[in-house]
Amino acid sequence: MKNTLLTIIAVLAFVNYSKSQDLNQTLAQNKEVVSSNPALKDTTAAAQVNDNSGQPATAKQSAKPPRDVPWFVEKFKVSAGFFLALANTDVKVSNKDGSIGTDINFQNDLGFNKSTGSFLGDFQWRSSSRSRFDLSYYVVDQSASYTLQKTINFGNNTYDVNSTVSSFFNTDIYRFSYGYAIISQPNYEAGLLVGAHIIRFNVGLGLTGEHISAAVSNDFGFTAPLPDFGIWGGYAFGQQWAVNGEFDYLALTIDNISGRILGYNVSATYRAIKNLSFSLGYTGFNFKIDATRKNLVGDLKWGYNGPTVSATFAFGKKSWK
Repeated sequence: MKNTLLTIIAVLAFVNYSKSQDLNQTLAQNKEVVSSNPALKDTTAAAQVNDNSGQPATAKQSAKPPRDVPWFVEKFKVSAGFFLALANTDVKVSNKDGSIGTDINFQNDLGFNKSTGSFLGDFQWRSSSRSRFDLSYYVVDQSASYTLQKTINFGNNTYDVNSTVSSFFNTDIYRFSYGYAIISQPNYEAGLLVGAHIIRFNVGLGLTGEHISAAVSNDFGFTAPLPDFGIWGGYAFGQQWAVNGEFDYLALTIDNISGRILGYNVSATYRAIKNLSFSLGYTGFNFKIDATRKNLVGDLKWGYNGPTVSATFAFGKKSWK
């Protein structure tokens, strides 16, 4: 039995040795063929170069194609335009000592225009195809001189009927937001945003005329951040037209300021050339704020809603992954 096993092992070793000799002879012949043919030599050398993951060099050199996103998704965008604000302003400023202010509609009671022109500006940065940061600015300043048709209590003073008063209502709105596209497709995107409107507000009222014996005036103002949350999205029609929109809302109390904000924007955009586009839209900001300043208590409700027209310049390399 022992001799039989030794015989089988010897036979297997001889067969394996014979196959190794045949394989070595074949490899030597192939090497001679490759050496005699330069084209095969270059191809073989390239195929033998692998990266650390074991992939051929040709696979390593092929770059991943950029993500396909709507044409309006740009690295950086700077926008400027005109906002025709249709204003509606209701204000009541009372005295903490007990004097109740009059509900004043600035358009009906103080002669304010129902519409006013305003500047708007916006800067957007896309840190990725899905993440966007926006910084926006709006300014709306209004003033009027008007003969009162009713008696008005405003702050510490009373303004009698037929008195001539000068008044102003100035608002600066700074907005910062971050948005993330939950849905991102070649022709459309949609996502959520979080941000804050920083409102710098000032309103005032005073007597004017030639026979005023002493200056009589009051003003009320504050600067406050109002956080908000919202949704946004856009859809591209081909490579030149698109529609975009957003909506945001929040009600919040911070210290002695209680506020509610509702904002929205919808626009149609046309790309005239590669980096320049124009938009026509409709924008709205609507605020309800109760605030206390020193010995005055303000109850303010106002809104600016109206058409916008703007131009946008886009720049920066976008290699979305």
